[in-house]
Amino acid sequence: ATVSEPAQKCCTENIQPFLTSILEELMGPVSSGFTEIRSLFDKEVNEIIQDFQKTNDITKLKENVDQLMNLPFNSVKMEPCYLKVNLLQELLQDLKSRFKVYHIDFVIQRTQNFMQELMENAVYTFEQLFSPSRQADSAKVATTIEKVKLRVLK
Repeated sequence: ATVSEPAQKCCTENIQPFLTSILEELMGPVSSGFTEIRSLFDKEVNEIIQDFQKTNDITKLKENVDQLMNLPFNSVKMEPCYLKVNLLQELLQDLKSRFKVYHIDFVIQRTQNFMQELMENAVYTFEQLFSPSRQADSAKVATTIEKVKLRVLK
Protein backbone atom coordinates (compact mmCIF):
# COMPACT_ATOMS: atom_id res chain seq x y z
CA ALA A 1 0.00 0.00 0.00
CA THR A 2 2.88 2.36 0.76
CA VAL A 3 4.60 1.77 -2.58
CA SER A 4 1.52 1.46 -4.77
CA GLU A 5 0.51 5.12 -4.89
CA PRO A 6 4.00 6.56 -5.65
CA ALA A 7 4.63 3.82 -8.24
CA GLN A 8 1.28 4.52 -9.90
CA LYS A 9 2.04 8.25 -9.96
CA CYS A 10 5.51 7.66 -11.41
CA CYS A 11 4.13 5.44 -14.19
CA THR A 12 1.30 7.83 -14.98
CA GLU A 13 3.56 10.90 -15.18
CA ASN A 14 6.86 9.54 -16.48
CA ILE A 15 6.12 6.46 -18.59
CA GLN A 16 2.53 6.27 -19.81
CA PRO A 17 2.66 9.47 -21.93
CA PHE A 18 5.58 8.02 -23.90
CA LEU A 19 4.34 4.45 -24.41
CA THR A 20 2.68 5.02 -27.78
CA SER A 21 5.71 6.71 -29.31
CA ILE A 22 8.04 4.07 -27.82
CA LEU A 23 5.98 1.25 -29.30
CA GLU A 24 5.90 2.95 -32.69
CA GLU A 25 9.68 3.34 -32.67
CA LEU A 26 10.26 -0.26 -31.67
CA MET A 27 7.78 -1.69 -34.14
CA GLY A 28 9.68 -0.30 -37.13
CA PRO A 29 12.64 -2.72 -36.90
CA VAL A 30 10.44 -5.55 -35.63
CA SER A 31 8.01 -5.19 -38.54
CA SER A 32 10.92 -4.90 -40.95
CA GLY A 33 12.39 -8.16 -39.63
CA PHE A 34 9.11 -10.02 -39.94
CA THR A 35 8.58 -8.62 -43.44
CA GLU A 36 12.03 -9.94 -44.35
CA ILE A 37 11.01 -13.39 -43.03
CA ARG A 38 7.94 -13.31 -45.26
CA SER A 39 10.02 -12.28 -48.28
CA LEU A 40 12.59 -14.99 -47.64
CA PHE A 41 9.91 -17.67 -47.43
CA ASP A 42 8.27 -16.35 -50.61
CA LYS A 43 11.61 -16.29 -52.46
CA GLU A 44 12.56 -19.83 -51.39
CA VAL A 45 9.20 -21.30 -52.43
CA ASN A 46 9.35 -19.45 -55.75
CA GLU A 47 12.74 -21.03 -56.39
CA ILE A 48 11.23 -24.46 -55.68
CA ILE A 49 8.46 -23.74 -58.19
CA GLN A 50 10.89 -22.52 -60.85
CA ASP A 51 13.18 -25.50 -60.35
CA PHE A 52 10.29 -27.92 -60.64
CA GLN A 53 8.96 -26.23 -63.77
CA LYS A 54 12.40 -26.61 -65.38
CA THR A 55 13.04 -30.22 -64.35
CA ASN A 56 9.63 -31.77 -63.65
CA ASP A 57 11.57 -34.04 -61.29
CA ILE A 58 9.52 -35.20 -58.29
CA THR A 59 12.63 -36.53 -56.50
CA LYS A 60 14.36 -33.15 -56.81
CA LEU A 61 11.15 -31.49 -55.64
CA LYS A 62 11.17 -33.62 -52.49
CA GLU A 63 14.81 -32.65 -51.86
CA ASN A 64 13.97 -28.97 -52.31
CA VAL A 65 11.03 -29.18 -49.90
CA ASP A 66 13.26 -30.98 -47.40
CA GLN A 67 15.79 -28.15 -47.74
CA LEU A 68 12.98 -25.66 -47.17
CA MET A 69 12.21 -27.42 -43.90
CA ASN A 70 15.76 -26.56 -42.76
CA LEU A 71 15.41 -22.89 -43.67
CA PRO A 72 14.75 -21.67 -40.10
CA PHE A 73 18.07 -23.21 -39.06
CA ASN A 74 20.07 -21.87 -42.00
CA SER A 75 21.90 -18.98 -40.35
CA VAL A 76 23.24 -17.63 -43.65
CA LYS A 77 19.78 -17.24 -45.19
CA MET A 78 18.15 -16.06 -41.96
CA GLU A 79 20.87 -13.50 -41.15
CA PRO A 80 19.40 -10.63 -43.25
CA CYS A 81 16.14 -11.06 -41.33
CA TYR A 82 17.95 -10.93 -38.00
CA LEU A 83 19.95 -7.88 -39.03
CA LYS A 84 16.76 -5.87 -39.48
CA VAL A 85 16.04 -6.32 -35.78
CA ASN A 86 19.54 -5.26 -34.76
CA LEU A 87 18.38 -1.68 -35.30
CA LEU A 88 16.61 -2.12 -31.98
CA GLN A 89 20.04 -1.87 -30.34
CA GLU A 90 20.21 1.85 -31.13
CA LEU A 91 16.58 2.55 -30.28
CA LEU A 92 16.79 0.70 -26.99
CA GLN A 93 19.95 2.59 -25.99
CA ASP A 94 17.87 5.77 -25.91
CA LEU A 95 15.21 4.01 -23.83
CA LYS A 96 17.87 2.67 -21.52
CA SER A 97 18.97 6.17 -20.58
CA ARG A 98 15.47 7.65 -20.40
CA PHE A 99 13.59 4.82 -18.69
CA LYS A 100 16.29 2.58 -17.24
CA VAL A 101 15.51 -0.22 -19.73
CA TYR A 102 18.01 -3.02 -19.24
CA HIS A 103 18.66 -6.32 -20.97
CA ILE A 104 18.60 -4.85 -24.47
CA ASP A 105 20.33 -7.92 -25.87
CA PHE A 106 17.60 -10.10 -24.38
CA VAL A 107 14.89 -8.10 -26.17
CA ILE A 108 16.72 -8.45 -29.49
CA GLN A 109 17.42 -12.14 -28.96
CA ARG A 110 13.79 -12.89 -28.06
CA THR A 111 12.62 -11.01 -31.16
CA GLN A 112 15.00 -13.04 -33.32
CA ASN A 113 13.77 -16.23 -31.63
CA PHE A 114 10.20 -15.28 -32.51
CA MET A 115 11.30 -14.69 -36.10
CA GLN A 116 12.88 -18.14 -36.28
CA GLU A 117 9.75 -19.65 -34.73
CA LEU A 118 7.59 -17.90 -37.31
CA MET A 119 9.74 -19.34 -40.11
CA GLU A 120 9.56 -22.80 -38.51
CA ASN A 121 5.77 -22.52 -38.43
CA ALA A 122 5.63 -21.32 -42.03
CA VAL A 123 7.76 -24.14 -43.45
CA TYR A 124 5.99 -26.75 -41.29
CA THR A 125 2.58 -25.53 -42.43
CA PHE A 126 3.77 -25.48 -46.03
CA GLU A 127 5.02 -29.06 -45.75
CA GLN A 128 1.81 -30.25 -44.09
CA LEU A 129 -0.43 -28.64 -46.69
CA PHE A 130 1.72 -29.71 -49.62
CA SER A 131 2.48 -33.32 -48.58
CA PRO A 132 -0.80 -34.82 -49.76
CA SER A 133 -0.33 -33.15 -53.17
CA ARG A 134 3.15 -34.53 -53.88
CA GLN A 135 1.75 -37.56 -55.67
CA ALA A 136 -0.53 -35.44 -57.83
CA ASP A 137 -0.25 -34.98 -61.55
CA SER A 138 3.05 -33.23 -62.25
CA ALA A 139 1.28 -30.63 -64.39
CA LYS A 140 -0.64 -29.46 -61.33
CA VAL A 141 2.23 -29.55 -58.82
CA ALA A 142 3.58 -26.04 -59.53
CA THR A 143 0.10 -24.57 -59.26
CA THR A 144 -0.49 -26.47 -56.02
CA ILE A 145 2.81 -25.22 -54.57
CA GLU A 146 1.82 -21.64 -55.43
CA LYS A 147 -1.60 -22.05 -53.79
CA VAL A 148 -0.05 -23.57 -50.67
CA LYS A 149 2.52 -20.75 -50.51
CA LEU A 150 -0.20 -18.11 -50.72
CA ARG A 151 -2.20 -19.90 -48.04
CA VAL A 152 0.82 -19.97 -45.71
CA LEU A 153 1.59 -16.30 -46.36
CA LYS A 154 -1.97 -15.37 -45.42
